[in-house]
Amino acid sequence: MTNPPSARQRILNVVCDLFYREGIRAVGIDTIVERSGVAKMTLYRYFPSKDDLIVAYLEDRNRAFWDWFERAISQHTESPREQLLALFSALAALAEQPTCLGCPFLNTATEFPERDYVGHQVAVAHKMAVRERLAHLAYKAGARNPGQLADQLLLLMDGVYMAARLFGSAGSASAVETAAATLIEAQLPSNSGSTAP
Repeated sequence: MTNPPSARQRILNVVCDLFYREGIRAVGIDTIVERSGVAKMTLYRYFPSKDDLIVAYLEDRNRAFWDWFERAISQHTESPREQLLALFSALAALAEQPTCLGCPFLNTATEFPERDYVGHQVAVAHKMAVRERLAHLAYKAGARNPGQLADQLLLLMDGVYMAARLFGSAGSASAVETAAATLIEAQLPSNSGSTAP
C-alpha cells in the first residue's frame, strides 16, 4: 500500500496539470488551492510565490523529460545511431497522443519571453541540455558535424512539439521520424553502426 502524496506533491501535481493544459498565466493561486485541497498558507509555505511554482513545475517536467528520453533510447545501448532514430520514433508517437499539448518549456518561454525571467531561464537551460545530449549522441555515432546535427534535430523536436500544440493529434507528427532519419543519415558515414572512440 502506497502512502498518499504529501501536501507539496498534491500542489505540484495540480500545478503540472493546470499549467500544461491551461497555461501558466491563466491559472490563479485560488484555483490551485481549490484543486489541491490544501490551505493557502500551506501552499505559500512550500511555494512562497507563483515564480516558485513555475520553477518547481519546470523542474518536475525536466525530470519527466529525461526519464522519457532514457526509456526511448534504452533498447539500443550499443548503437548511438539507433538511439537517435529511436528517440525520434518515440517523439512521433508522443506527439500523436491527444494528451500532448506541446513542450512545457517552449510553452513557458512563449508565455514569458523576457530573457531575464527565471522561468524563461529554466526553459533555456533545459533546451541547452537537450542540445548537448543530442550532440553527444551524434558524436558517438560518428557524425561529421555533431553540433550541426544536434541543432537540426533540436529544431525538429521543437517543431513537432509546436505542431502538436497547434494542430493536436490530427497533425503530421509521423513526418518528424522521416525527417530525423534523413538528417542523421546525411551526417553519418556508411559504417555508422560503429561508435566513435
